[in-house]
Amino acid sequence: MTPSLQTAQDRLYHGIKDLPIVSPHGHCEPAWFAQNLPFANPAELLVVPDHYVFRMLYSQGVPLARLGVGTPGKTADPREVFRIFAQHWHLFLGTPSRTWIRYVLNETLSIKDALSPETADKIYDDISDMIARDDHRPRALFDRFNIEVLATTDSALDDLQHHASIRASRWQGRIIPTFRPDSVLDPSDPGFVKNLDALAEITQTDLGSYKGYLAALRKRRADFAEMGATATDHAIETVHTEWLSDPEALYQRLRSGKGQADDALRFYGHMLIEMAQMSVEDGLTMQIHAGSKRNTNTQVLAEFGRDKGADIPVATDWVRGLEALLNRVGNTPNLQIILFTLDETTYARELAPMAGHWPCLRIGPPWWFHDSAAGIARYFDQVVETAGYYNMAGFNDDTRAFLSIPARHDLWRRGVAQHLATQVENDAFGLSDASEIAQLLATDLARSVYGLDR
Repeated sequence: MTPSLQTAQDRLYHGIKDLPIVSPHGHCEPAWFAQNLPFANPAELLVVPDHYVFRMLYSQGVPLARLGVGTPGKTADPREVFRIFAQHWHLFLGTPSRTWIRYVLNETLSIKDALSPETADKIYDDISDMIARDDHRPRALFDRFNIEVLATTDSALDDLQHHASIRASRWQGRIIPTFRPDSVLDPSDPGFVKNLDALAEITQTDLGSYKGYLAALRKRRADFAEMGATATDHAIETVHTEWLSDPEALYQRLRSGKGQADDALRFYGHMLIEMAQMSVEDGLTMQIHAGSKRNTNTQVLAEFGRDKGADIPVATDWVRGLEALLNRVGNTPNLQIILFTLDETTYARELAPMAGHWPCLRIGPPWWFHDSAAGIARYFDQVVETAGYYNMAGFNDDTRAFLSIPARHDLWRRGVAQHLATQVENDAFGLSDASEIAQLLATDLARSVYGLDR
């Protein structure tokens, strides 16, 4: 007899809820684990680094300066920042941020009081006392969270010193870098020319020719792989690839700072293909995060710098955009490319059919604005029928907020259980198959697609 929907959902969830956390893509700082110092204060832990939090507060008229966001040389009183957050806690009703933060407060930090303006100071003091303890330092929390592996995201120009320090220590936690080369691939980056000089210095390679440029990139990829990296990451607004038969002249023009916007688009489109070809060579999984128009609030950009909550999704054309790349390397069996979209209209129309055909493609989990309970449900509904489960990439939390990692994985695992229980109820397959798929989606797909089991 088919179990009831709720019974199936409970069985599936309890079968995966305590599995290790595999976190193959995120933005935690490797310095936290290299130095293993106590976290500074509750505001720095829960408010200041979290884009979801401060963009919501800003949307309701809270100045970023009052939150201590993006103000080098100026400090905001962390207790006052936390009070502001508590005063506006109601703004997060209905959002995944409230789910995650409530989990962090109740489950991770064992805070019993409900967050409110009246309890803000007490909760601040309770958290302060807690994070001062040795069992709440980064390494202890990593172990307590049962994290199997955590990947950071690191610039191509990073010296990887913190990763080297972690490796040299006796601690067994697995922290690995991810190669993020956009600053030296994308000529539209304001620092592109300067970044090339830095790349030449860090690799001791002459970048006077395109051939030398490729050699420097290969050296950096090898440096990252030596430190345990299994993936690269590329963040692009417009999906565009094209193969240039002779990119030397264009490279020289861009290297001298004389290129135009169209030159930058074409060159970066070519370099995405070069990166895919290098992934064929060295086995690094390629991640493409597309469809975010960055820093759209020019006033905030001028006053507070980049990445201050004004990145907005735009429409994406994956089919035409990846055509050149896929027709060059897309049939290569040992290449893995994970596609992340902010344009949900592409799930059923483009990504599922593409991943259901091209051997190299996998569909990344709901990302950024869509990693909510409803976003997870929409993702499964639009992707599974065409791509199946084995053309997905499992889950990654993609966060700077370290304490929220268990909360985010728990939300995903609940979504997995809910989706699969519905499949069982609809007689798509039985509970035994659902249990196998649940483990795939919770841990095993991420391990295999990112090459973490090698």
